[in-house]
Formats: sequence, C-alpha cells, structure tokens
Amino acid sequence: MIIINLLYIGIDDTDSPDGMCTTYLASQIINEFKENGIELADYPRLIRLNPFARHKTRGNGGVSLKILNDEKASLAKEIVLSKVEELSMFDCDNTNPGVIFYEGDITKEMEDYAFRAIYEFITIEEAEEFGKSIGCEIHKFKKGRGIIGSIAAISLPLSDFTFELLAYRASENYGTKRQIDYESVYKMDKETFPDTFENIDYSENYIAIEPKTPCPVLYGIRSDSVEALEKAKEIVQVQEPIVDWCIFKTNQHTDMHIQKARDIASMKQFGCYCITGEVKNKPTIIDGGHMFFYIGDKSGEIECGAYEPTKNFRKIVSHLIPGDVIQVYGGIGEQNTFNIEKFQVIKLNDIVYQNPICECGKRMTSAGKNKGFKCKKCGKRIESSEKVPVKIKRNLENSKFYETPVSARRHLSKPLCRMKF
Repeated sequence: MIIINLLYIGIDDTDSPDGMCTTYLASQIINEFKENGIELADYPRLIRLNPFARHKTRGNGGVSLKILNDEKASLAKEIVLSKVEELSMFDCDNTNPGVIFYEGDITKEMEDYAFRAIYEFITIEEAEEFGKSIGCEIHKFKKGRGIIGSIAAISLPLSDFTFELLAYRASENYGTKRQIDYESVYKMDKETFPDTFENIDYSENYIAIEPKTPCPVLYGIRSDSVEALEKAKEIVQVQEPIVDWCIFKTNQHTDMHIQKARDIASMKQFGCYCITGEVKNKPTIIDGGHMFFYIGDKSGEIECGAYEPTKNFRKIVSHLIPGDVIQVYGGIGEQNTFNIEKFQVIKLNDIVYQNPICECGKRMTSAGKNKGFKCKKCGKRIESSEKVPVKIKRNLENSKFYETPVSARRHLSKPLCRMKF
C-alpha cells in the first residue's frame, strides 16, 4: 500500500469590498507553483462558509490547495506567504488574512469543525486553539480572522460538489465596466444548461456570470462538470484580455449550509435551516419593498422575510394564506428574521371562511359583534354570526418548490435544476 504524504494549504480573508479576490490570489500561487515544478494533487477548492456569519469576507469563501509534501514543500510555503503579503488588501480595516499549513490526514474532528463554520459562528480564538490542537502551522496577518475559513477550506468533505470556472482581468481594467458579449452568454446558456447553471436571470435580464464589484474576476461560470465549463468558455466572447483562468471545486449550490431543524424554538440566530411550519398571517409588504409573514409550529413562531432584491419571488410568497403548511429553507439574520431562499408547499389550505351570501345573491356584511349578518341590497338579516366555508382555487401547487431568482440567490443555495425530484 502506497502512503501519500500531503500538504494542505488554506487561505482566506485577503479581499475587500473594493477589490482583490482570494481565488485570484490562489490562481497566482498555482502559476508560481507550476513554474517551480510543484503540482496540485486535486483541483483547488473554493469553500463557502455560513452566509449569515456576523464577520465575513465579501463572498465568505476560503480557498484550499493540496500538494505532495515532498522536498519542495518549504518552497511552496514561501510562495504562498509571499503572494498573500503581496496581493492582500491590507489597507482595508476588515481584511485580516489567515494562512494555515497542515500535514496529515483530515480527521473527523476537522470535518466537524468545517461544518460548524458553515452552520454557525466561530471566533478567531476558537479557530486558533483548534488549529494548534491538530498541528496546523498558523500564519495570521493583522487580526488573522482568515484562519477560521482556512481551516474549514481544507477540512470540509465534499460528498456533493460543483465546479466554477473563473476568468480574470488585466489589472488596468479593475473597476471599469466588464467587456463581455452578452449575446454570447445567452448562446452559452442555451447550449450548456443544465450542465452549467446560474448564468442568466431571464426574469430580470440579468447576466449572473458577471460580478458587480471591482475585483479581478471577469466572469464566473458554474457547472456540475469540468467538460461543460471548458465548452462554455469557448462560447463566451469578451472584448478585453483574459490574463488567467482557473477551475475550482466547490460546495456552491449544494445546500450544505442547511440543517434540518427539530422545531422553530431550536433554531439559533445566524444559523441556516429548513423548517416546516404553518403560515399564520397573510404576507404583507412594507416600505422598501420587503415582505414578511409568520410561520408557526408547536414550539413557537418565527417571522419570515422575502426581501426586495428577490423581486418576483415576493409575488409568489404573496399567494400564501393562513393555514398553508410550508417548508422554508434559509437562515436567521441580524433581526432574527428567517431569510427565505426557497420553500416547498407541504399542504395548501383550500378552504377559507367568508360571510354568507344572501338569497338575493349579494354577499352579506356583519350586523355587529354577535348580531349576525345583514344584506345591504335587500335588507335581509340572519342571526347566525358564523362564517361559511368556501373552497377556493389556489395559485400555488402542493409539493412544488419555489425559489428566489438567480440575481438574488446565495452562493450555497441549491437551485431547483440541481435538486433530484
């Protein structure tokens, strides 16, 4: 039996809202590895963490690389630390890079830590203590918050995974409008979907492969296969230089962040869950365009939100009525509101209670509390104050899933095209 000794490298928190991207930094490291005869043992990994964490990078994702732990391992470490020093956005107060090197097998406790980083909130102190306990070589820059994601990025098992191809711009073009031929993106989507996905939001005419930040990424295409990405890259046309590109293996679009909650009361702030509950009130929209309603179970109730960026998804949510039973997927944010990523109808309420209809055909109105009903048209009155059940037609379907649009979808949320029904 051949035992392969590996060196795992984790990098996180090198970017800022104003620029840089940890994947680009990784691509530059990989290029220098190649120049020095250092080969990767697998695709580089891009691991997204808890989207509701209080302190996070722009995309909240760490990168990991895996190489042979041979005579060139020391050189590899030097290259990594040099590139992090050179390219990280140290001027940003919230950029606190962390790098870890780890030799040995990925253990169950490391896997458990990685899932915690996706499900919950881990402090820098906790991460450092854990890293030392398993023998990591830890390098903190500034506060070193990036060690949290760096350890998770090397440790997370990927039973379900996708790939993302990222193309990078020339530095002189950072911050300028990306020169992507949109017609070629539509062509690419038509010829490669569903092997590639999340390319376009047709409802908003939104090109989703194009970032909206001044980072080095020109475009990113997501897929279940490397072959589909290579085909997609050949189809997409741009009018500016592509200085580099790289394919990452990732947990994006896997719902890996979602835990099945026991009940509503068991859910915690900043956690990500799926939970079944009964709709308690008609969804209402407030100033700013956000829509809210409550669901409940035997343990309690929680407010659910479909926010303005979800656009037409709010119209779907508006069709919910009290008595509907749904399973919602998402996470609990700063205001303790459950942010909906998608929901499945478990059982629709198709009975509502309305005022009775008069003999003359007009629907009656209340004659006062406990005074029955009256007809405004003919004047007839009835003593009963009980409303009558009426079967209604619904605009939603039992068992069907409904999801937010591509333009508002989180990195980890699994799109319906990847769900096996």
